[in-house]
Amino acid sequence: MPERYWVIGGEYESTAFDKLVDGTEQILGPYRDPDTAKRAWEHIAVETRSVCTARYTIVREGSAAA
Repeated sequence: MPERYWVIGGEYESTAFDKLVDGTEQILGPYRDPDTAKRAWEHIAVETRSVCTARYTIVREGSAAA
């Protein structure tokens, strides 16, 4: 299975980043390479930079665990 990359995240209830606010969850992708995923992550990070409880990350799917 080829690797795929996703950008996931949303707005959290607090800066502890342990519980997402219902309805703010976002999953962007899939992307075929990490550079494209990083550009998507940068775009959403800039869009939400004024929201201190928003957090997004890039996850990789399809590779064996180390």
